[in-house]
Amino acid sequence: MNNDLLFDFNVDKAAKTVYITREFNAGLPLVWDAFTKAELLDQWGAPAPMRAKTKYMDFKVGGRRFYAMISPDGQERWAVQEFTSITPKTNFKMYNAFSDENENRELPGSDWDYNFSEQNGITKVNITIYNESFERLEKLLEGFKIGFTMTLTNLENLLLSLSEKQ
Repeated sequence: MNNDLLFDFNVDKAAKTVYITREFNAGLPLVWDAFTKAELLDQWGAPAPMRAKTKYMDFKVGGRRFYAMISPDGQERWAVQEFTSITPKTNFKMYNAFSDENENRELPGSDWDYNFSEQNGITKVNITIYNESFERLEKLLEGFKIGFTMTLTNLENLLLSLSEKQ
């Protein structure tokens, strides 16, 4: 991991919001693709030793991604992401909720807002996660920071390998 790259993780419990800022040593088009294409998301979107598996993804406003994080022993944790706004290469928003394997959502969920910018070949991603309930925020935070940090490290490694192939 490049320790010169920014990584901030802040929680505002009163606002029920998590703020994450992470820089990647890769161009904006590649980082955008890594967040918006199922075949790339599945390569980094779960903390090891888990893996991600997208059942389907339709990246458009009103479209959804239905995916699972799968443990080494085969247990699946499903989630639905519904895309509510997309501004190509700069921003997308989605509503995220855990679900069962039949897409029956476990409410409440959370609103995710992703902002992308690039300067001198370094892409910055700002993520704001608003939780509908304080209880969900508390539950989410139990292992979320560790797990999400691991997934972002997976992404950094994937971006490095993809950049080397270009």
